[in-house]
Amino acid sequence: MFIRTTNDDHKEAVQHFWKELVDKEAIYLGAYEGWYSVRDECYYNESELIDGKAPTGADVEWVTKEPSYFFKLSAFEDKLLDLYESNPDFIAPDSRRNEVLSFVKGGLKDLSISRTSFKWGVPVPGDDDHVMYVWIDALANYISALGYPDTNADSEFNKYWPASLHVVGKDILRFHAIYWPAFLMAADLPVPKRLFAHGWWTKEGQKISKSLGNVIDPVELIDKVSDITNQI
Repeated sequence: MFIRTTNDDHKEAVQHFWKELVDKEAIYLGAYEGWYSVRDECYYNESELIDGKAPTGADVEWVTKEPSYFFKLSAFEDKLLDLYESNPDFIAPDSRRNEVLSFVKGGLKDLSISRTSFKWGVPVPGDDDHVMYVWIDALANYISALGYPDTNADSEFNKYWPASLHVVGKDILRFHAIYWPAFLMAADLPVPKRLFAHGWWTKEGQKISKSLGNVIDPVELIDKVSDITNQI
């Protein structure tokens, strides 16, 4: 299934999800400053930077202090560890599971989930000065695609959620293995049954990425292979 996160149905679902988190007292207003990667759409701690760049090699920029809503991620540290321990197959392969365990056991900080320095994105309900941080918006598409907030017995959500398996790239493991389960726990919704994080396709030692523009044209590749095959 393919959906656009600009669809009105998705926006309404995400705003409902946000209100649920507010009602559960999982969101509060504060201020944020720190390192941010536009390419990765991710905040990084100083200790995570390698030679002044994100662990992925992406450039980072310092976000000056600005108002932000925060999700109480720190309150879910023990609940997440319990999830991983009681479901040892929740994250695969083991190397990625160990990576997540190490990160969570190192201590979780509350997560900035809104921005005021730009206007693209889903507006925060009741505060038009803020738009939602991209990942709370993007992750919610898994349930908005199933008609959330309709969770009635005969709904698509009730039929297909929780997901049997999320298959994601290793660079977005944190969002799916830590942030997403915590958001769902806070909203009293079931978490996915399993998560598998794969490696990257690379070109000349770099991750193939639309942001880098180093993608391989499959049609061009097919034409080349066909020419070679015809010459044999």
